[in-house]
Amino acid sequence: MAQTVNVVVLGAGVSGLTTAYELSKNKQYSITVIAKHMPGDYDIEYASPWAGANYLPVHGKDTEGAQFEKDTWPALERLARHVPGAGVHFQDAVLYNRDKDANSSTGLWFKELLSKNPWYKDVVPNFRTYGSEELPDGVDNAQVFTSVCINTAIYLPWLVSQGLQNGNVYRRGIVHHINDAADLHHSGKKASVVINCTGLGALKLGGVEDTKMYPARGQIVVVRNDPKVMMSISGTDDGGDELVYMMHRAAGGGCVLGGCYQKHNWESQADPNLATRIMKRCVELCPDLTGGKGIEALSVIRHAVGLRPVRDGGIRVAKEKVGDLWVVHNYGHGGGGYQCSYGCTKAAVQLVEEAVQKGASRARL
Repeated sequence: MAQTVNVVVLGAGVSGLTTAYELSKNKQYSITVIAKHMPGDYDIEYASPWAGANYLPVHGKDTEGAQFEKDTWPALERLARHVPGAGVHFQDAVLYNRDKDANSSTGLWFKELLSKNPWYKDVVPNFRTYGSEELPDGVDNAQVFTSVCINTAIYLPWLVSQGLQNGNVYRRGIVHHINDAADLHHSGKKASVVINCTGLGALKLGGVEDTKMYPARGQIVVVRNDPKVMMSISGTDDGGDELVYMMHRAAGGGCVLGGCYQKHNWESQADPNLATRIMKRCVELCPDLTGGKGIEALSVIRHAVGLRPVRDGGIRVAKEKVGDLWVVHNYGHGGGGYQCSYGCTKAAVQLVEEAVQKGASRARL
């Protein structure tokens, strides 16, 4: 029988919870999740609850990020089709592109998403491009496919529940240095591996201090209205870091209207002027959102701000030795934490297995 391996997962956002859940399917691992914030919390430091969240691939063809997104779709599709309790449902996604947005912050972010021949056309169901006669004024190309939208208030607790069924332990804690996490395993024994899923926290976490991390601020309005479609456009005339998107969360989660992509902006409070622009843009893009009655017919649930954990150079899924401790990193997902979650977890789990094997080899010597 394989020896039990103690693992601590640091962080309880979608990346940490998915990694802990998938790793728990292997009974060799005894897993403790340590986090300052847990599902149910709404805090500017905790990005995952604020996400839309959906599947709109943004990584370029043949990149590591694209592989993460490709490997994630089958899992999200399975949940939407067969696991209603996860709070994931199918939704048609209509995406408009304006060529003039190509060099804006939002246009660069959505570059692959709005290309005329995206790699994911062979991954998602029902993909097709719009004919010229279907394009609204000012739009240069468009596409539609079947995506998913996730009710984060249901999905994050669901991930915890799946881990609990497999024996995972979840505890709150504040960790200042990555090595300290190894002492927080629920067994009282030192962990052999720590998995770092701290998002923006990696910027200041001792032993990591990744200066490539920065926030990309997003602001949303959550409303009760249902547009019956997921919709986005590459940019606006209100500024290069503003855009338009909407998606309706599963199981009563409301409709998320956005947004912006404000790099290096740490502001946690909603800007009322931006909120008004967001609502006006969404109603103009999709009049069915209010039945043609305008912005006054929006039924607002709340205004919210989240900080996307972006990393120069892209997502970091890697293993390294910090002192005598094996650390596996899984952070820096930007606005793609959900749509990369299972792909990144697959890669992280493989790195954990490699670290454990190296540790076992040394023990035999």
